[in-house]
Amino acid sequence: MVLAAGQKSQDVTDWAARIGWVVGLLLVIGLVYWLMREGWKWRGTLQGDLPELPAVPEEPGEATPAHPSPAAHPSPAAHPSPATTLNGKPLTLSGRYHGSTTAGQWLDRIVAQGLGTRSRVELTLTDQGLVVLRPGARDFFIPAAALRGARLDKGIAGKVLSEGGLLVITWRLGDRLIDSGFRSDHAAEHTTWVSALSTEKTEQEQQEQEGAR
Repeated sequence: MVLAAGQKSQDVTDWAARIGWVVGLLLVIGLVYWLMREGWKWRGTLQGDLPELPAVPEEPGEATPAHPSPAAHPSPAAHPSPATTLNGKPLTLSGRYHGSTTAGQWLDRIVAQGLGTRSRVELTLTDQGLVVLRPGARDFFIPAAALRGARLDKGIAGKVLSEGGLLVITWRLGDRLIDSGFRSDHAAEHTTWVSALSTEKTEQEQQEQEGAR
C-alpha cells in the first residue's frame, strides 16, 4: 500500500493544446509563404515595363573560342581577340544561374520575364551574342550589342558566395542595365569569361565610336 501510494501517475497528454500549437505554426508558415508570394508578384508588376527577353535564334552564330591560338593566327601582324580558343573548344559554361538585378544594385532583384527563377544553366558565347539555356526555366539570348562586360563578385539577388565565386555579366534589356549572376561548375573558368566579355565590350565601344563619327 505504501508503494502504491508513493507511485506518481503519468501526466495526461493535452492533445488539444498540442494540436492547437501545430495548427498555429502551420498558419504562420502559410502566412509567411503567402506574403513572400505576394511580394514576388508585386515586384513583377512594378517591373512590367521590362521588354520581352530575346529568344534564342535558330542560328545563334559561330561559337567564340577563349584564348588565342597560334596555329589559327600565324601572322604576327594579326591581333586576335583574347576570346579565341580554349584548348580548341568553344567558350561554354555549365553551372547555375543565381538571378538578375538592376546593374550595380545587388539586392534589387528582377523577377519579371522569368529572370527571377534560379536554375541550372548552359552558356555559349558566339559572335552574335550569349546563348543562355536553362533547363526547367526560360531560355534567352543576349545579343552582342547588348553585352556590357563582366566581373567577378560574391553576391547577387540575396545569394552570397565566396569572394570571386560569381560571374556577373552586365547587359542591356530595353532601357535597363542588368547584372546577371552565374556560377560555373568549374570556378576557374570565370576569369576566362571576364576576359572574353571585356573584349566584347571594347569592340562594341569601338563600333559605337566609329558609328558616331
